[in-house]
Amino acid sequence: MDISFGTLSHAIGFGIYFLVTAFIAKSYLRRNTDRSLFIASLLTCVWLGLLAYQLRYNSPPFYIRYSIEILRNAAWFGVLYALLGIKFVPTSNIENSRRVLSLGSMVVLLLMLVAVLIEGITDVDLVSGKVLLAGQIALSLVGLILLEQIWRNANIYGRSSIKYLSIAIGAIFGYDFLMYSDAFLFQEISSPMWDSRGAVNAVVAPLIALTMINSRKQPIEVQVSRQVIFYTGSLVLAGGYLLAISLGGYYLRTFGGTWGDAVQVLFFFTAVTILTLLLSSPKLRAKLMVFISQNFFHYKYDYREEWLKSTKTLSFSDSDEELPVSIIRILAKLVESNAGVLWCKDDEGNFTARGYLNSPTIKHDLIDANADIIEYFREHDWIINLNEYNNDPTTYNLLEIPEIILNHPSPWLVIPLFLGNELMGLVLVAQPYTRMELNWENYDLIKVVSRQACSYLSQSQSQERLAESKQFEAVNRTSAFMVHDLKTIIAQLSLLVKNADKHKSNPAFVDDMISTTEHAVQKMGYLLKQIRNPSEEEAPELIELGPLLEDVVSHHSKTLPVPQVHLPDREILIRSSKEQIHTVLGHLIQNAQDATDKDGEVIISVKTSPGFAVLFIQDTGIGMSEDFIKNQLFKPFESTKGLTGMGIGAYQSREYIKKIGGSLDVTSQQGIGSCFSVKIPTA
Repeated sequence: MDISFGTLSHAIGFGIYFLVTAFIAKSYLRRNTDRSLFIASLLTCVWLGLLAYQLRYNSPPFYIRYSIEILRNAAWFGVLYALLGIKFVPTSNIENSRRVLSLGSMVVLLLMLVAVLIEGITDVDLVSGKVLLAGQIALSLVGLILLEQIWRNANIYGRSSIKYLSIAIGAIFGYDFLMYSDAFLFQEISSPMWDSRGAVNAVVAPLIALTMINSRKQPIEVQVSRQVIFYTGSLVLAGGYLLAISLGGYYLRTFGGTWGDAVQVLFFFTAVTILTLLLSSPKLRAKLMVFISQNFFHYKYDYREEWLKSTKTLSFSDSDEELPVSIIRILAKLVESNAGVLWCKDDEGNFTARGYLNSPTIKHDLIDANADIIEYFREHDWIINLNEYNNDPTTYNLLEIPEIILNHPSPWLVIPLFLGNELMGLVLVAQPYTRMELNWENYDLIKVVSRQACSYLSQSQSQERLAESKQFEAVNRTSAFMVHDLKTIIAQLSLLVKNADKHKSNPAFVDDMISTTEHAVQKMGYLLKQIRNPSEEEAPELIELGPLLEDVVSHHSKTLPVPQVHLPDREILIRSSKEQIHTVLGHLIQNAQDATDKDGEVIISVKTSPGFAVLFIQDTGIGMSEDFIKNQLFKPFESTKGLTGMGIGAYQSREYIKKIGGSLDVTSQQGIGSCFSVKIPTA
């Protein structure tokens, strides 16, 4: 008898899987994935052998071969569940959710197996051929979906360890899906696809062996994130809910009589509304996340995700939300809460409330630095669970909890905020959405995040203190500038008073006194204006430089040496605040006079260049060293005049000249004199 292609195809598959099964059995079978691969390969080997024997000798009957195929599918599902960390056979150590999932899978496969066996043994048709085809299509599709989830959630290194195995399993389920879909569509199984099935399984068998070789170098392991489990679980629950709605709607439509259609519409609308309310419920989400953490993972938290989330929240918090509120929100979210209060250490060492999250404001919020709870935290870096405290205060050494904490509507956890070994604050977290049992893992994560949050809080407080210091510095600097101007005015008025008795009958002196007094009044008015509105600047105006210089020189001509001014013949216009430029030039001329003996010279000259006017203020005074000019001359509050000088005249002058687009340079030689070059843009 000739051997058909189908017989040869399945026989080759049987031989190859026999070798693969032997190779896997030879390897150590300590991991769940190894054991599940061994069982899947063994059942595939038996299944292919039965198919080859049946095609050759028309024996054994269909129901036996099909039963083995169901077991073979179940075995490959076992491999997928092993990769996901879900087992078919529950043990005492498996959590309830995994037990329910594995039992549910077993029940579905068992029902299919029992139906086929009963039909084969008793010749009673329990299910039609279409139902069996639909079942096979569904099983293949579920296998492909599970494989996609495994691949999606494997990291780059995990993918390298499951790459060949994923291709092999994907090929097996993918080919079955195509073959049975084609059969469902055309009401018969394609002979070419059926005959090639054994060869297709044989082609991917070496990939399974290669996976075992690679697994000796790196274990086969896939980590599925909590978010995937959460969303997958939500979709499954929503799908089950919608399926129940569909069955209810079908029942109402079938047995509802004349009201059936109307009642069905009302039923669907109400059910979808309830589903929307359930999915948007934060309590339901919190309970589902707690359920997933307790039953699907060895650790409650995805530490990488929690760390990145807290860092992002602290670094990029909303501008409308203060940092203390963000800190409360982060710590509360770790334990599925949404309310709390934060106390910060003040300058006296006491603790005052700085942030509230969904909590009433506390009128008397001070916690004394010597309170029992503060001393407890300084001695014990621990978190106080007020539920445990209320049940047994001896757990926390009978410490006294402040009333402002106990009077909160729902107090739960009191979390210390440490910066190094220093207690910087504490956070009260309210009761969670859902009942939550805390263990060492919860407490450790809270302490890690609280220390990180405290570092941000300390940095924020340091920035606030620095900003306050800068404000005080600005106020002090402004005051110093004003005192400097007042000193100049007082010196002018004092000179008038000193010479009044001697020259009061001189009309020229009287005129000069009136002019000086008028200038002093104007200067005082300007200073008062600056005090009232320090940020308001005087608008620049067009000023003729010649008359301005003559006016400045006349105000300083009463002090020896009398300054001399040499002006060009043509008109020079500059754009500046008249009061400010008058003050700047006055400072420079006065400094030149102070540095020069009475019999010396102070000469002011003006030269022009394209776009600029350059004033040279030269003196024959004591001069300055290069080091003094570089490091001290323009440094505020550095003066060589002792108690009589403020040390801000040169600094103030240079800053204003730079502000209007000019520059101020100095050349000097000790014992010979100095020259200040003032470069001012012309209008």
